[in-house]
Amino acid sequence: MAVINTTRYEDQPGVLRVTLTRPAVRNAFDEEVIAAITALARDAAKDPTLRAIVLAGEGAVFCAGADLGWMMKAVAYSRQDNLRDAEDLARMLEALDTLPVPLISRVHGAALGGGVGLVAVSDIVVAADTAVFAFSEAKLGIIPAVISPYVLAKIGHAAARELFLTAARFSAARAQSIGLVHKVVPEPNLDEAIDGYLRELLTSSPAAIAAAKRLIREIAHQRPDEVIALTTGRIAEQRTSADGQEGMRAFLEKRKPRWVSE
Repeated sequence: MAVINTTRYEDQPGVLRVTLTRPAVRNAFDEEVIAAITALARDAAKDPTLRAIVLAGEGAVFCAGADLGWMMKAVAYSRQDNLRDAEDLARMLEALDTLPVPLISRVHGAALGGGVGLVAVSDIVVAADTAVFAFSEAKLGIIPAVISPYVLAKIGHAAARELFLTAARFSAARAQSIGLVHKVVPEPNLDEAIDGYLRELLTSSPAAIAAAKRLIREIAHQRPDEVIALTTGRIAEQRTSADGQEGMRAFLEKRKPRWVSE
């Protein structure tokens, strides 16, 4: 285990566990956190041994969004300064969203503002049944602009209209009902639930998982007839790949596959 700035990294075979370690400020973002997470995601994307990342928060909450000290500085920022800050946040979310490996968020306490952005870019989200969420920006006179593409892809326009405009807090059960969260469990069971997901992910082809994540981004919001060439090309490519051949042979031979990309 190593501590780098405000983020703790714990390695285990194939799995990187990342913990935000700013409990005194509810694991809120500032420039340092954003830079650390961006660097982590970009490095992780190049690691051929990595199979999954688990993101968590130390202390009472997962992530409370923007740090107050950072926000105080932003009050005096010019439009250009604010644009630069927002672009840094956007690059962080993009780096997480385009990871070739699954990103799992472990949510407890609260995920607020930009913290919900981390949830939205995660492939799998496990939340404590006591966790609360909020797009709290409107109560501060701002808007959830940078996180909005990822949030709308998860929860849709109808839920966003209500939750962006009211900035009201909502429960883990509601978050699950609108597609923001995938599994809700009592807080003591969070790690057990995540380990269950990891067991499933680690039995699948790393190359197939990366290809599936890429496919989802490429065909989102398009009509089936618009992506026929893309989808048929992708499945033909995957069937003839080393992992595709091994997976199909293993299934037919009733044995465990030996992934070439592992």
